[in-house]
Amino acid sequence: MQNKDLRSLPYVAPNAEIEEKRLTRYPHPEIPSPTNQSDYPRFESLMRQVLPPTPTMPSPLLTFDGMNSSQSGCLCLPPDTDGDVGPNHYVQSVNSSIKIFDKNGNALNGPNGTTYNSFFLALVGTPCSGFNNGDGFVFYDQMADRWVVSDFAFPGSVPGVGPFYQCIGVSQSPDPVAGPWALYAIQHDPSNITWIGDYPKLAMWNTGGSPAQNAYYLTVNLFNGPTLAFEGVRVFAFDRASMLIGGAANAIAFNITPAGLGDSYSLVPAGFRAGDPPPSGRDEFLISVDSPATGGVILTQVHGWKFHVDFGTPSNSTLGLGANHAPNANVTVAGFVDAFTNTGTLLVPQNGTAQKLDTLGDKIMTPLVYQNRSSVESLWASQTVILNYPVGPTAIRWYQFDVTGGNFPATPVQQQSWDNGGDGLWRWMPSIAVDQNGNTAIGYSTSSATQEPSIRYAGRLGSDPLNDLGQGEAIMTTGGGHQTHSSGRWGDYSMTTIDPTDNLTFWHTNEYYSTTSSASWFTRVGKFQFPAGTPTPSPTPTAAPTSTPTPTATPTSTPSATATATPTPTTPTPTPTPTVTPTVTPTPTATPSVTPSATPTVTPSVTPSATPTVTPSVTPSATPTVTPSVTPSATPTVTPSVTPSATPTVTPSVTPSATPTVTPSVTPSATPTVTPSVTPSATPTVTPSVTPSATPTITPSATPSATPTVTPSVTPTPTATPAGCVFSQGFWKTHPGAWPVTELQLGNVTYTQDQLLAILREPVRGNGLLILAKQQIAAKLNIANGADGSCIQQTLADADALIGDLVIPPIGDGYLRPRDVSPTAGILGEYNEGNLCASSCDNSSPPPRHPAPRQHPAPHPRP
Repeated sequence: MQNKDLRSLPYVAPNAEIEEKRLTRYPHPEIPSPTNQSDYPRFESLMRQVLPPTPTMPSPLLTFDGMNSSQSGCLCLPPDTDGDVGPNHYVQSVNSSIKIFDKNGNALNGPNGTTYNSFFLALVGTPCSGFNNGDGFVFYDQMADRWVVSDFAFPGSVPGVGPFYQCIGVSQSPDPVAGPWALYAIQHDPSNITWIGDYPKLAMWNTGGSPAQNAYYLTVNLFNGPTLAFEGVRVFAFDRASMLIGGAANAIAFNITPAGLGDSYSLVPAGFRAGDPPPSGRDEFLISVDSPATGGVILTQVHGWKFHVDFGTPSNSTLGLGANHAPNANVTVAGFVDAFTNTGTLLVPQNGTAQKLDTLGDKIMTPLVYQNRSSVESLWASQTVILNYPVGPTAIRWYQFDVTGGNFPATPVQQQSWDNGGDGLWRWMPSIAVDQNGNTAIGYSTSSATQEPSIRYAGRLGSDPLNDLGQGEAIMTTGGGHQTHSSGRWGDYSMTTIDPTDNLTFWHTNEYYSTTSSASWFTRVGKFQFPAGTPTPSPTPTAAPTSTPTPTATPTSTPSATATATPTPTTPTPTPTPTVTPTVTPTPTATPSVTPSATPTVTPSVTPSATPTVTPSVTPSATPTVTPSVTPSATPTVTPSVTPSATPTVTPSVTPSATPTVTPSVTPSATPTVTPSVTPSATPTVTPSVTPSATPTITPSATPSATPTVTPSVTPTPTATPAGCVFSQGFWKTHPGAWPVTELQLGNVTYTQDQLLAILREPVRGNGLLILAKQQIAAKLNIANGADGSCIQQTLADADALIGDLVIPPIGDGYLRPRDVSPTAGILGEYNEGNLCASSCDNSSPPPRHPAPRQHPAPHPRP
């Protein structure tokens, strides 16, 4: 459990990442054809001014800047812009941070937001604690008045061996800043630990029924980590009722192999916001389109799956048809061509440069919107297609499917490839939303050889003629420059959502450039609304569905925005199929004062000495997660414990009641508490320590370079220091007389004090090995000096594994990339600054002088 206000979390720097190669169903070149734009762009621009369309799309009511590349701190490309709106907040996610705003655009968790490395730091023993690598996603659960955020994590880089995890946080109050948050680490595929789940997409689905179809759904594309070969798609259902009260995720997951997918991948799960919730017992919907091995293929189908989940009896859960989990239906649509060619995926031209941008034009884009209006059920979806193949431009293809009765139709209600009357602009990166009146809007990016990349949106009223965004297009943000980075990465997605306070206001977030640069992107958030009194006709039914109808129960009513769903969680019985994925769940701890908005204030009585110890039931096949302990005080400090045992100490969550107290019971009841036991699994492979093999080490030569002679500076005799506190690396560098030891082992090599001082004084010059070594030296000296280092033992082991046999400059010439060491060095840095399990010493009072250290001529390897 993450109990601290996000503003008080220690800063852990994000991992730098520029994604040079996008992972696709089949490999595609990323070098664009030089002919994929008009030879007469200026003439076409003049013609569009002579014959412009007449839009009636409403202008933005508000826009404000979201996070930018500088604030994100990770030097990431692309930003993976995402966001959602709640009653009082807008939460935006980029690589690799979240930033929380009020609905006027004022930042609430600092100017730079909260990094995912900081947010998930408490998930000690998993890659989520310090190795977050992006593809972030956030959404608001309007039925529970809660927030969900997620990204993926793995040590090292890709290609690599992982292990690969999905990190998920579910807020336990309506306030995403104050929290608290229940945190989860889900391995992408416990049966194939070297497979990465890429391009994760999530959605909330709750229809009740028996068994209740009440889950958070996650889809990922599976790739072999070392080879990047495509292995299929994995679809998860997480126990929403349990997670909303901090319980186990009880994950149920299926792998769809390439045999069941054909040429498709990137399944998108359906979620809903405006309109009525789905009828009782309605199964979740997912869709995809094909991504052929070659460009120019005319495609005529959208594939549809249904996921039936049963958390009580997981073996009763089903996805698709048959052993290969083939689609439940294939909907016939008007022909389209995916937006890539045989010469590349970088097709979108920009003003003033030959550098083109990636289209991501081989998939349905998130979100897939479900809407139930007057018992007529629809799915709304969008994607990017290319017109006039291979010349272009790209256009926005959108659909409405009638799924009344829980079945996919033979054909869509309506569809269109939107190009605004053929104005020549390239449109891509769409996201779609529908308000309570059936009015539709799509936000997206635009660009051309004469216009900078910008943010626009288009829409239609529910009363407009079918198959057209009849209200035209509006501009949300005009770009002031373009991207020159050779990767061409853009997106990888945008997001349009509906405000739950009125179910009428659209919010959109997307990427743009304020000035031309290589990769210094900006993001923008904006809102707009169709005029009041918009007609609200019912959607038009379509032809009979192709799959067997499912009986439909009476629709359930929509709970209010502040109602919290807290049904009793059930524990699944593991069976061979489907896979029940083990969930690493941190132990919830008491927060001295939790004041969530729109819910009663909970002020638990906390007595540190009376904290009950609970011994959870531990299944031997799964290693229990080491959980962070919290010392209740005016400013609670998270102190991660890194010593796993068969009977870990658990501090239960505080259950609101007439007289709230810390409840040690782990049995769900009328007032559910958090169950700390490790969830059984058919294939439990939770690994508490990060696998170091993802970052290969380089063995240095047997004879290191000459050791520089270092003369320790003379330090005045220090006075006494507070017991158990820590000093920064800067202190140890300038106070060699205070060192408590004569030598330290870093990786597999032991260094003398002179050599360690030389390392501390060596300029970093972009070498991640030096960044890590300097923090590791300080941490080991602090522990040797008597400071509590229990919370960083695993981190120190990870640091030693990363360094391995490398000899650190200036003693040797070892090198590591900064991105590979950033999480580990960040945690050690926080420890050395007194932000973790030991407080900071007063640097004016150094520790007592120790005897002069014994000198060694050169480092020597040790096992």
